[in-house]
Amino acid sequence: MHKSGFVNIVGNPNVGKSTLMNLLVGEKISIITSKAQTTRHRIMGIVNTDDMQIVYSDTPGVLRPNYKLQENMLNFSESALGDADVLIYVTDVVETIDKNNFFLQKVAKVDSPVILAINKIDLLSGQKDLEKKVEEWNVLLPNVEIVPISATNKFNIDYLKKRIESLIPESPPYFEKDAMTDRPARFFVTEIIREKILLYYQKEIPYSVEVVVELFKESEDLIHIKALIVVERDSQKGIIIGDKGNAIKKVGSMARKDIEKFFEKKVFLEIFIKVEKDWRNRDNILRNFGYKLD
Repeated sequence: MHKSGFVNIVGNPNVGKSTLMNLLVGEKISIITSKAQTTRHRIMGIVNTDDMQIVYSDTPGVLRPNYKLQENMLNFSESALGDADVLIYVTDVVETIDKNNFFLQKVAKVDSPVILAINKIDLLSGQKDLEKKVEEWNVLLPNVEIVPISATNKFNIDYLKKRIESLIPESPPYFEKDAMTDRPARFFVTEIIREKILLYYQKEIPYSVEVVVELFKESEDLIHIKALIVVERDSQKGIIIGDKGNAIKKVGSMARKDIEKFFEKKVFLEIFIKVEKDWRNRDNILRNFGYKLD
């Protein structure tokens, strides 16, 4: 008997979806920062054993869209409701229980098994606070299984894994058994660079940026990468570069170290910057960047 299934992780921004995803997969598949909207794509991480294959999906945080990029991010999250063998809705003890209620109403109608993971329970003062939180969610989503967790402290993660494994249906594997993700190598380069931009720059800059890998040339002992940072305005280009180029040099250095760690190989990284006016609202560019669902 072989079991295979898709386990899709959804929820609002900053509740710990990507941290949980990486714990469940056992590898850093999704980038993590304290900023909202860190995850933009639907990213799969694949866990294989002899008799099981679990395909986890991390998704963008749910939000009411203000521009077309966010509309497409929401589409990724909503698409994850329809093709899950197991759905994990992640909340935490900080956010209000009815935040983005329009999405919760869709979660309530999902036919597949739903696990509601209440994250960051280490922030609660005691058991009574947790029981109160669980009762509130039981009223709002009465048909889901609730599992309290702390992704940061890895509390109850093993139990959550066992519950997921028990719900996976019998099926042959969907991917090759040595596969770790559905994404190509250059995708992870773009995500690593974008993570450093999220960490290094403030305010609107990280949300106005896209990263494109134009060259990924691998030899026996070196990977040569040319990456393009796309911004919306000339003023943003200046901020990205920084005084005497110091800002972009710092970002490039941090990114290169992580890319080398990811691929376990020396990396020669070149970064260029291009202005593409209002790219977050242009369908053709969003499609080229992989944000449009087919």
